[in-house]
Amino acid sequence: MGPEPEFFLFERDDQGRPTTNPTDTGGYFDFAPKESTTRIRQEIGEVLAEMGFDVETNQHEVAAGQHEIVFQYADALKTADNIATFKTVVSSIASRHDLHATFMPKPITGINGSGMHTHISLFSDGTNQFHDDDGEFQLSETAHQFIAGILDHAPALTAVANPTVNSYKRLVPGYEAPVYVAWSYTNRSALIRKPASRSPESSRIELRSPDPSSNPYLALAAIITAGIDGIERGLEAPDPVRENIYEFDADKREEYGIATLPGSLNEALSALEGDDIIKNALGEHTFEKFREAKRTEIENYRMNVSDWERDQYLDSA
Repeated sequence: MGPEPEFFLFERDDQGRPTTNPTDTGGYFDFAPKESTTRIRQEIGEVLAEMGFDVETNQHEVAAGQHEIVFQYADALKTADNIATFKTVVSSIASRHDLHATFMPKPITGINGSGMHTHISLFSDGTNQFHDDDGEFQLSETAHQFIAGILDHAPALTAVANPTVNSYKRLVPGYEAPVYVAWSYTNRSALIRKPASRSPESSRIELRSPDPSSNPYLALAAIITAGIDGIERGLEAPDPVRENIYEFDADKREEYGIATLPGSLNEALSALEGDDIIKNALGEHTFEKFREAKRTEIENYRMNVSDWERDQYLDSA
């Protein structure tokens, strides 16, 4: 599995508290939007390399102050360990420079949020079970069944891979985040896409919904379990969608049989509560504790009065 974790670097105020003031005004692939920011990102990459990470890309992302560092794929457990270590390294180095690193999915309204696209392949005896020279997009029947499993369990998966109330501010149309339960080839409007690959070994699928606020151990376990369930049940993946789903209206989505991801943590958690496969992937004790914590979070969020509500209703109600 190969994750692509994104994060923001923000300034701190005079009291050392985090702000949402970005450290630069750069955009996608900008090398030196602000020299100090580039140096900090390079420092993070160097420290990761010293710790044994094989850093593949180190770049500025779309939004001001947003970055992405991608490290080489590994087996699921090692990948989860790497994500946890990566977040600690990023936060520690940012603090060393009096900055705040956040993996919050959507810290600022109106700009792209931070995701953690996750690339997945399945190997057995050194052979990539997702590759088939004669298959559509060179994907095997096993790969299609794995895709079908993820699509089938997508609502419940979302609760684990997008586990905060803020996660659902990212999963909206218009900001390069997936919203629709579909798959395609090199089509970023779908939940799952098949990236172009240069060899049988690199043939893989990309799940685009996870965000870096998720617990990597729980998220990866849920993803794998969903895919394996698709294989064991022999599920058939729907036809890939070749068009930009963001441009579909509701009637066209219905025609194509495209569902929408949960629009809130409450909706996603309800789906998880009704999905025995994903619940079992977490284990009974972990699931119960997760559900308890998330129900409390949802209730606290419901009772909180936001700045938006005051701006909207204080003078007009």
